[in-house]
Amino acid sequence: MNSDALTLIDEWGPEKIVCVSDQKTGMRGVLVLDNTARGMGKGGTRMSPNLTVEEVSRLARTMTWKWAAVDLFHGGAKAGILGDPNDPNKEAILRAFARALANEVPSEYVFGLDMGLTEGDSAIFLDELGDRGAAVGLPRALGGLPYDELGVTGFGVAEAADAAAATIGLEISGARVVIQGFGAVGQAAAERLIELGAEIVGVSTSVGALHDPDGLDIARLVELRAGAGDNCVREYGRTHLPADDILAVDTDILVPAAREDVIGAEVAAATKARLVVEGANMPTTREAREVLSRRGIAVVPDFIANAGGVVAAAHSMNARYSAFAIDPSAVFAMVSDKLRANTVRVLSDSLKFNVAPHEAARALAQKRVFDAMVLRGQHPRLDSARTDSAPTDTARVS
Repeated sequence: MNSDALTLIDEWGPEKIVCVSDQKTGMRGVLVLDNTARGMGKGGTRMSPNLTVEEVSRLARTMTWKWAAVDLFHGGAKAGILGDPNDPNKEAILRAFARALANEVPSEYVFGLDMGLTEGDSAIFLDELGDRGAAVGLPRALGGLPYDELGVTGFGVAEAADAAAATIGLEISGARVVIQGFGAVGQAAAERLIELGAEIVGVSTSVGALHDPDGLDIARLVELRAGAGDNCVREYGRTHLPADDILAVDTDILVPAAREDVIGAEVAAATKARLVVEGANMPTTREAREVLSRRGIAVVPDFIANAGGVVAAAHSMNARYSAFAIDPSAVFAMVSDKLRANTVRVLSDSLKFNVAPHEAARALAQKRVFDAMVLRGQHPRLDSARTDSAPTDTARVS
């Protein structure tokens, strides 16, 4: 996880980077509190064999913008563990990680779920620290709101895609959709998009991809995924493609819902999609976004499109010490309302001010964070005039 932390600091943060380790279990992890001007740090926790401090810092920055964009009062933060999510020693590693961050959790940060962790892992964090406020994304049996089971984030991605399509004059009924990354988010997005009338013509997992211009049988694929995981694309029964080939499939809407930086300039120049909806965090590079902008391809930025998870987390945070169960219908309603409104606003501001959608989205979030920093006397090195002017991309987030 080598990284020069000083190079990651700018006028927005991060406020704190905590690196931890445990010799007995081999645990190595990091917590990044990016900006807490609007509230305590909240973000997912991931486990990956290739984790870096820089990666977690970039994700924490995305969380800062994500919370501000949906106008909910938590701050940007992220945590990560360097390791294999399938390690047979995973529980011991998670417990060591939780103990190492006992000073920060839950007073400054609350564990959430990201790549490599499940609701059961969230329960382990809670058990280790003995505080119900230590984690969200808990199983139903512990009074939690299981994000993956309910598909909250993917539902929000689909709602954002529908709102964006209407904004650019693309009819969602019959629109062809390709989803890169048929995991929890991709599956939920596919199911909701089908309800909205779209056709899923391509999906991919880590082991391969499927393409059918006449539409895939998503119900069957979901059933296969329940038993075979990422191998569902092989079990589907048709010739499958190499995973990366999915980005070149002819489509109207492209939904990258896997990992960061998967769409570079070359893919951006070749895609036939009219709309890109970022289901994953940071799936497009800066160069790709420039190419997409020049080509007039609409983009719904990640911290706008996939913010359904933070809306659910906010409900979970409010219910941490309550004896009453969370009402999923209220969560889905808020996700739909906030993500649709933000999508329309960002795409409209992009046209109004002649800037890329990411710049318009960051301007929306930055003003809210800036105002909070000023009110708290944090005196950022920023020109306050920018908050009253056209959107400007000032944050170094990629």
